[in-house]
Parts: sequence; C-alpha cells; structure tokens
Amino acid sequence: MAALYACTKCHQRFPFEALSQGQQLCKECRIAHPVVKCTYCRTEYQQESKTNTICKKCAQNVQLYGTPKPCQYCNIIAAFIGNKCQRCTNSEKKYGPPYSCEQCKQQCAFDRKDDRKKVDGKLLCWLCTLSYKRVLQKTKEQRKHLSSSSRTGHQEKEQYSRLSGGGHYTSQKTLSTSSIQNEIPKKKSKFESITTNGDSFSPDLALDSPGTDHFVIIAQLKEEVATLKKMLHQKDQMILEKEKKITELKADFQYQESQMRAKMNQMEKTHKEVTEQLQVTLVYLTDCSPWFVCIA
Repeated sequence: MAALYACTKCHQRFPFEALSQGQQLCKECRIAHPVVKCTYCRTEYQQESKTNTICKKCAQNVQLYGTPKPCQYCNIIAAFIGNKCQRCTNSEKKYGPPYSCEQCKQQCAFDRKDDRKKVDGKLLCWLCTLSYKRVLQKTKEQRKHLSSSSRTGHQEKEQYSRLSGGGHYTSQKTLSTSSIQNEIPKKKSKFESITTNGDSFSPDLALDSPGTDHFVIIAQLKEEVATLKKMLHQKDQMILEKEKKITELKADFQYQESQMRAKMNQMEKTHKEVTEQLQVTLVYLTDCSPWFVCIA
C-alpha cells in the first residue's frame, strides 16, 4: 500500500503526488485557499478568506501604523513608516541608491554588483524581476508541452511506418532527414540575424516554434497591462489622498475664517460699547461744567 501524507491545511491524508510542491496542500485546499498577491506589498500569500486581501505582515503593520502610503521609489503602497517601503529601505542600506529599471523605467532598481543575480543581464526592479521570471516559467512549460507532443507524434509516425513496410519506412526516413537538414540552415540564419541585431535571446528561445514566440509576447503584454493597471490604481490612490488632504485644508481654513470673523465681531462689539460709554461720560461732563464754573 502506498504511503499517505497529511495536508498542512485540512490534515487529511493523500498520496504524495496529490499534494502541492510548496506547502503540501490538497486540491480542495488549493481551491479554497488560493495563492494571491497582497494589495499593499504585492507579495504572494495563502488567502484565508475571500475578504482578506492583505497578508498577515501588512495587517499587523496597518494595526500599528495605519494605512500605508506609496513608496517614493517603487510606488508600491507599502510605506508604513516614512516615505519608503521596507524592501526599498533595506535594499538602499545594502546596495546604495536605486537606479532606473530597464523595464518600467522607474527609479527603483538596486544594483547588487553581481551579474549572476541580474535577469538576463538586465537591471530590473523587484516587480519586473518577478514578472520576467513568471514569463520564463510559462515559456518553459509551454516548450516542454510542445516537445512532449511532438515526440509522441514522431513515435506514432515511426510505428505506423514500421507496420506499413520497410521500403516505405526507409524512403520516409530519408525524406524526413533531408527535410530536417534543409530546415537547420534556415533556423541558424534566423538565429544569426537575431544575434546581429543586438537582442539578448538565447539559442533555445531563437529555435522555438512561432506559437511559443506568440505565447511569450502575449504573456509579456499581459504583464505590462497588469503593471500599468497597478500604476493607474496607485495614481488613483494618490489623487484620492491629495483630494482628501485638500478637503481637510479647506475645512481647516473655513474653521479658522469663522473663528476670525467671530473674534472680529466680538472686538467690534466691545469697541462699540466702550465708545458709547465714553460718549455718555463726555455728555455728563459737558452738562456739569457750568456748575463748576459758577462755584469757581
């Protein structure tokens, strides 16, 4: 009997192949608790409920410091303390000031002084690095699927040719080898033209099928659209915060203006009372002045 392993969420036992590689979750738990991105720090985490859209660390920071602000470097809404998020603060202390990202053109890429840690020789920020690696992973999976399907199709053709007869098999084999030899120079010339243009593509990517190339382009466009949507959302949040601040300033100005008017009205009333009192005193002194003259 095959050994069974417990799911880390529901603690039910399943075969090892039925559990996920990372957190050892069963299929039902993977559906009920999908891996999503945090609204603030954009890191991936296991979602406990549909209403929970931020990770545990950001939830603790919200309770301690309140709603975060956009980071002045990466524009991610994760600056709980100051104007920079914790990731950019740590990277700035370790690697120095940021540089411009070659993908999104924002001033949020940190040079680690190690070419092995760069993505295809490019200096990218954290978000663009994740997007690029995700595209490469999808491309690798697509390439593996295409190679497996082509291998099975080739095996089926060989079996059919062996069953149909030896002479037909040899002629088909010579035709297939000659066609492959004719196709190899075309692919080499295509790869040479790509490398002479200065693009940093690997030979595996250059020799891929057109469907894979289209898949990579579509995935890159999807990542760019997601990045633009994120930037648009961040700009909307910044505009809302500025409008809120403007409203608060207007309310403060109106309050100060009303206080100033009340103070001026009070001063005017006091001045009027003092003036009337002085006028009464002056009239009284004017009426009493002949008596003083007669006495004198």
